[in-house]
Amino acid sequence: MRLLIALVLFAAACTAHAADRARDEHSYADPVAVRITATALDLRVDFGSRTLRGDATHTLAWATPAAPGPAELVLDTRDLAIERVQAREAEGRWQRVPFSLAPADPILGSKLTITLPKRLPEIRIRYRTSPEASGLQWMTPAMTAGGRQPLLFSQSQSIHARSWVPLQDTPGVRFTYTARLRTAPGVMALMSADNDPAAKADGDYRFTMPQPIPSYLLAIAVGDFRFKAISERAGVWAEAPVLDRAAAEFADTGKMIEVAESLYGPYRWGRYDLLILPASFPFGGMENPRLSFITPTVITGDQSLVSLIAHELAHSWSGNLVTNASWKDMWLNEGFTTYVENRIVEALYGREQAEMENVIAQAGLRGVLRDLPPERQVLALPPSPGRDPDEALSDVAYIKGQWFLQFLEQRYGREAFDAFLRKWFDAHAFQSVTSDDFLVFLRRELLARQPGKASEAEIAAWIAGPGIPETAIPATSTRLAAVDAAREAWLKRRSTATDLDARGWITQQWVHFLEGLPADIDAERLVELDAAFRFTGTPNGEIAQRWYPITVRAGYFEARPALAQFLRKVGRRKLILPSYVALAETPDGLAFARQVLQQASAGYHPITRASVQAVLDAAAR
Repeated sequence: MRLLIALVLFAAACTAHAADRARDEHSYADPVAVRITATALDLRVDFGSRTLRGDATHTLAWATPAAPGPAELVLDTRDLAIERVQAREAEGRWQRVPFSLAPADPILGSKLTITLPKRLPEIRIRYRTSPEASGLQWMTPAMTAGGRQPLLFSQSQSIHARSWVPLQDTPGVRFTYTARLRTAPGVMALMSADNDPAAKADGDYRFTMPQPIPSYLLAIAVGDFRFKAISERAGVWAEAPVLDRAAAEFADTGKMIEVAESLYGPYRWGRYDLLILPASFPFGGMENPRLSFITPTVITGDQSLVSLIAHELAHSWSGNLVTNASWKDMWLNEGFTTYVENRIVEALYGREQAEMENVIAQAGLRGVLRDLPPERQVLALPPSPGRDPDEALSDVAYIKGQWFLQFLEQRYGREAFDAFLRKWFDAHAFQSVTSDDFLVFLRRELLARQPGKASEAEIAAWIAGPGIPETAIPATSTRLAAVDAAREAWLKRRSTATDLDARGWITQQWVHFLEGLPADIDAERLVELDAAFRFTGTPNGEIAQRWYPITVRAGYFEARPALAQFLRKVGRRKLILPSYVALAETPDGLAFARQVLQQASAGYHPITRASVQAVLDAAAR
């Protein structure tokens, strides 16, 4: 029955015109009529008022530039104060033009409609951001690692760019950009552009991004940042107390670039640098081109979590170079990237490490699927007006998408699939694509050339079917199998915690050990584990993410002070939400969670704060 449903959905998707999937229901803009092709920003960064203020100048490409009569340009905004709009006449003169800002939608923000006397080539918008802009986090010096200077960083994905720039906020529109940022002297400004490793913190900075990017890859960061080179093309920006540890942890970044290029073609973005942000950064990383934003929670001292760097680098091909045209096809960004990430990990750290990460990821996907309705378990999601596109950021896009590509690799062989994937990136470079585009390419370049190796029904089960298809081959790991045996012996009291031969275990092995503990484990068993391995207070966020929810549900109250400290210090959603969810399951825990959130809220990014509040509000209903 599941396969039949998948085939019906697949057939329906194939009959729809590709443009239907390219249409972005999360943007007010109409890029079929007019597109932004270039943007020039001139902004002042004001830490006192927590605002950006200045101009955004957009170059426009009209579908019918010579059409007579007035024209409308519709842009996306969220909580922006629009002060004036000007348009440039053909002879170069700027004139004011009328505009209107619609009432705010809770998800989409406010539609900005600009009325032009005709289809003019440029418009300039003078505006300022709100102190509560959803895509910006402003931090006082006390909230930073160095404690000397304030800090600002952006997070534009999925539709938060509109909270700091009025623009066509859709991944279906790509544009180049230049920028001038002015700050107080003493802080360094960086962007997803050509950052100069030798730049001086003089308060006046200029940037160029010559490759066309979608809006969610616009990025800005301002703070007490220093630079350290890793290789000729790669380096690390960070606050001084973090810089040396980060450079050592991510020393293999240059090698990662070389591996990815050998598999999928040249890196097309110039430099590849990392910016290590405070622990409040809401994600593990953000693939801003030329400057990936990275959480410090992956700095463990043993390089066990550097697959995150491989992931953000992999986006330089899947996502940044070839982009999903709308968020309902997010698997084209994240599934492809997770696949490439795993190939980089395998090449540098061995197949066993790559397989351990696959086993853990697939187990996480199975857990996610238990709570998702069938229509959200598919790769090619249906249109979702009225739903925040951030909700598409699930393991379905990442892990099911990766698993599908692994299925294709297994059917067609690694050599043929590598050539296919490289050709996909080359043929669609700097374009925005849909699942329909991928299916056309897949049929032409793999299915037709090697018939009989994969059927349309099997492809349908992956793309349009819920759950994990029957053709999926689960990952296996001998090292994690040994962890399973050790855990079982301890649970059945054939050994004590101190008897566990855990010498040399890395993060992935401990994560697997903890994820396999029974839901009804007694607190006294956790005391034994804690005495042997000191999980409570661990600086490793991946272990803390698993350990603290277990302690909450088991009633191991002695861990609560360390849990509270962890939740106050770290703002990465993935790491802290499981603990808030566990706390919210009981009245006592919910009260404790509210108290911690009140203490931690000022240090959380708006995205994290909203996610945690949603968990607590749902528990209270």
